[in-house]
Amino acid sequence: MNNESIVYAPIGIIHTPHLQVQGMPIQNVNAIGIEGTIELKAEYKDGLQDLSGFSHLILLYHFHHVNKVNLSPTPFLDGSPHGLFATRAPSRVNPIGLSVVRLISVDDLMVTVSDVDILDNTPILDIKPYIPAFDSVTSATIGWYADRMEKLPDTKADDRFIR
Repeated sequence: MNNESIVYAPIGIIHTPHLQVQGMPIQNVNAIGIEGTIELKAEYKDGLQDLSGFSHLILLYHFHHVNKVNLSPTPFLDGSPHGLFATRAPSRVNPIGLSVVRLISVDDLMVTVSDVDILDNTPILDIKPYIPAFDSVTSATIGWYADRMEKLPDTKADDRFIR
């Protein structure tokens, strides 16, 4: 196993109405209609070519308010700890988040999206087009989440994973 560090540089920043972690939607399905704007760095403008033809995007970002790793977190949807890799908890070894959002528009260096569950001023690491034939698995099983999904609509984030 290679023990070298990997360094990523943000390609931009997202501006959202979520100014603090507490009370935020915990997944984008609870953020329907909430808009945000990705402000892309100028050197990446050419990368936006043809993006407007997609309805949804996958955003990869850095959980910039998380600085601890918990290998057995208690997720928002449960009162019991689970293995980190069996959760979507942000207190990860590599604090990388993933959200599927709806694309509203692309205007110069600004990408407007909807269904945003991301904290304001979060560094964006990458933008990828969401392609259902690639990204949706209809036969997927969801482990321990199967018995907790009824809690999703009423569950909001708290500060258990932040500094």
